[in-house]
Amino acid sequence: MMKIPKSHPRYESLTIREKLAEGFRKGFVHETGLIAHGRGEAFDYLIGEKTIDISNDAEKVATALLLVAENPVISINGNTAALVGKDCVELSKKIPAKLEVNLFHRSEDRIRKIVMELKKFGADPVLGENPDARIEGLDHPRGLCSREGIYSADVVLVPLEDGDRCEALIKMGKKVIAIDLNPLSRTSQSATITIVDNVVRAIPNMIKWTDILKDRPKEYLEALVNSWDNEKYLRDVLSYISKRINSI
Repeated sequence: MMKIPKSHPRYESLTIREKLAEGFRKGFVHETGLIAHGRGEAFDYLIGEKTIDISNDAEKVATALLLVAENPVISINGNTAALVGKDCVELSKKIPAKLEVNLFHRSEDRIRKIVMELKKFGADPVLGENPDARIEGLDHPRGLCSREGIYSADVVLVPLEDGDRCEALIKMGKKVIAIDLNPLSRTSQSATITIVDNVVRAIPNMIKWTDILKDRPKEYLEALVNSWDNEKYLRDVLSYISKRINSI
């Protein structure tokens, strides 16, 4: 991986790109994942490439939802593994939550490589290699899932999601936490809790919130979750972006 000097004004952004490029060379990031990242990066510019206060609130409430869930699952794709694989493993252990690899451009080789990447960070087990169920209403490969994991989950954290799976999971009665820099996407609009933030900031922030919230009473956590208004949050994000653009 190319070594980028920390003095470079785009150090963080270029480091993220290099991680994805390295994941592509290793064979677990799909080429279309590089395109998807570029789209997300454009929206990251709009929020100032930082975690805005209302998104920090979303990360807090999302963490509370994971902590009160009976069978929480963190869904992993190639980009997620490349950018925050280690962080997702840490979060899964702290909650605790299961990890499941789920891909749109599915191949057994990519699944195996992502599983190996997660296990390198101490994950065990990692679901997804031997799917034995299907998300209702999805005919493409991303519908394949583990009965023990996503199929039976009550809460699914889906970093870097595609809209049709999010909608399908909601129709199955699950609560979905989506990390999506585009507040106008189908994913953002249909999720139970949307986090408009870069995944490289969101997952580490959720780890911090786990440490803060894990000993709080269940009633406190449930009250946080029940007070969340995702539609209002998305309106507030769009308002923030609009005001920021108009102030430049």
